[in-house]
Amino acid sequence: MAGIERVGADAWRDRVARGNVAGLHAAIGPDGTPEVRAVLAGETPRLLAVAAPGGVVPTLVDLLPAGWDEREAADLYGLRFEGHDPHRALVHHPDDRDLWATPVVGSDVHTVPVGPVHAGVIESGHFLFHVVGERVLHVDARLFHKHRGLERHAEGRSPEDAGRVLSRVCAGCAVTNAVAYAAATEDALGRVPGEGTRRVRTLLIELERMWNHLNDVSQICAGVGLAPGTMLFATLKERVQRVCALLTGHRFMFDAVTLASAPGDPGDAAREAMRAELAAVAADAATAARGLLFDTSLRDRTSGPGRIDADAVRELGVVGPAARAAGVAADSRTDAPRLWYPGFAAVVPPTPAGDVAARLEARWVELEQAAGIVGELLSAPLRPDAPADTGTGTGHGVGIAESPRGRTVCTVEIRGGTVRRVHLRTGSYANWPAVAVAGTRAILPDFPLVNKSFELCYACVDR
Repeated sequence: MAGIERVGADAWRDRVARGNVAGLHAAIGPDGTPEVRAVLAGETPRLLAVAAPGGVVPTLVDLLPAGWDEREAADLYGLRFEGHDPHRALVHHPDDRDLWATPVVGSDVHTVPVGPVHAGVIESGHFLFHVVGERVLHVDARLFHKHRGLERHAEGRSPEDAGRVLSRVCAGCAVTNAVAYAAATEDALGRVPGEGTRRVRTLLIELERMWNHLNDVSQICAGVGLAPGTMLFATLKERVQRVCALLTGHRFMFDAVTLASAPGDPGDAAREAMRAELAAVAADAATAARGLLFDTSLRDRTSGPGRIDADAVRELGVVGPAARAAGVAADSRTDAPRLWYPGFAAVVPPTPAGDVAARLEARWVELEQAAGIVGELLSAPLRPDAPADTGTGTGHGVGIAESPRGRTVCTVEIRGGTVRRVHLRTGSYANWPAVAVAGTRAILPDFPLVNKSFELCYACVDR
């Protein structure tokens, strides 16, 4: 079970440097003192905490990609991270640009603000471009426009009710968020899901991955004005979501994963029909992908822009397909004891150049892999089972799941049968800083394409 290890400020940096940190967040400790908690990923994820009695904690930004985590903790909990200067606002939106944006000066440098209101059906996001001519020198992303307070809204509720709140942080990753929360809660309570439940949860996550990747390819095609690709992959995405609705009663599979239940078996005939439809979708997507490979316009527009190499991926803490598109084969599914991935190995695209084209190819190879997993899981009856109670719950739990956008981490603290603290760090949250970096050196008109190649969720940071 996860548990929590508390260390002093003098040992904080050294202890973190020896661990595999999957994110930071702030909380209020048992004695009412603010503290910072780090998730140490591994075979048995753990929480590491340091108290901040004076509101000051040593920074970790020189050791790991913790810039956004520390800035968010500073805005929401009033903490200061010694050595992290300047301490720019993230969740707060001060009127003074110098308090949140990076100053860029020089001959012929201009600033181009875009958003937060956009032309499409899209959440609020503001981007400040520093450009010379059309060439982008630097991008400041200003998100958190609709901070909904969902984590705070979940506090004080029963674990079951809190799960319904957390699963609605984002429709695109509703299953992954629910699975990560369920895993964290079961960890905190000392429960272990049985094989049947693990298989069903894995099936739902991979269905979510399929429709998301199809949608992402459609959006990249839209970014270059390739209408046939846009519409074709949007149609394939719709077909997968109809299967999701047949299996769970909802296109986005809301409430399909809870602490107490999971979808039961629809029957042999229905399962086989779903399996055949999803196999047909995968085959149609593969055929369409081969056609796109030979589209000169698409290849010219996607090769080169938005490039981030493997070193930048590691420095920025990039996760998911965006990391694998640069050749960093990190995938939470390789070590997922609470799900069902026997013999799983991460796949990388044929040309892991870290640009838009590579992120497009990453979706294609992962779509084929996800379809194979889904087909195997649908070949047998779905029999979710009750979790086993090990009696080893500590009240602190960590859940990790691989969303379509990368590693999602949920931490839960339960006291007296209610949720005292919950924190959700999604793959989108982890990758937003990389979008700004990937946008540099590109021309300004290419930024929408670079952004679509990540296809991150705004709602995930508005939680």
